[in-house]
Amino acid sequence: MTLSTAEAVTGPSRGPVLGLAAQLSLLALLGSTLSLTAGGLVAGAAYGLVLCGLLGAGLGRAGMTRLGAANAVTLSRAILAGGVTAMVVTSFTDPVNTAVLVTIAAVALALDGVDGQVARRTNTATALGARFDMEVDSFLVLVLSVYAGDHYGWWWVAIGAFRYVFVAASWAWPWLNAPLPPRFSRKIPAVVQGVGLVVAMAGFLPVPVTVAVLALAVATPAWSFGLDIRWLYRAMRVREAARSRWATDPAPARHPALAH
Repeated sequence: MTLSTAEAVTGPSRGPVLGLAAQLSLLALLGSTLSLTAGGLVAGAAYGLVLCGLLGAGLGRAGMTRLGAANAVTLSRAILAGGVTAMVVTSFTDPVNTAVLVTIAAVALALDGVDGQVARRTNTATALGARFDMEVDSFLVLVLSVYAGDHYGWWWVAIGAFRYVFVAASWAWPWLNAPLPPRFSRKIPAVVQGVGLVVAMAGFLPVPVTVAVLALAVATPAWSFGLDIRWLYRAMRVREAARSRWATDPAPARHPALAH
């Protein structure tokens, strides 16, 4: 489902349209060969509409006239996530081909990082591309965790819910929105989550071992988010202390950190 080079460099309005066409084509293929339910197909189509609508709006806001090769890779991963969504929704009422589901999910997960490398090598990294990549990753993990929850217990949905709970918490505590410093270890939970969920979907391990793998997939993002929340809280306290000092002695020379 990778977009061609010619399609990848078209205008922002055409890129999402081509993406939606590819999404619907994939759903039609899966529906005809795997007998997906109407609910699954509707879910996949709704996902594709929202995905491509938001992508088009994001490209417009960013003033981008081209989708770019890196975003084309991310869009391809997003389209595969739409296929996974349709199959997972179908699995609630009808059996699905586990091998196909695992293969599509594994390819989508394996492509994670490719878009980033393409962006860096072509010097086309953008804030929109980074956000697009993160949202696709988060949604795919959420869908896979729903599949795991349906088969092994709904508490495993926590694997995919961490990021969305964090975003919801930031509405109540705005200090959670502060920028975080780069940290390589932040990539570890994404890998563990993806591998753990694919292993659970494959179902080739004994149930106790699968549950242990899922427990690890819960523990790693909890550890990572815990580190980030602690850092953000401490940064917030430092800012508050600086503001307090500024209120009592606003001389810029004595508070260079507040000069900006």
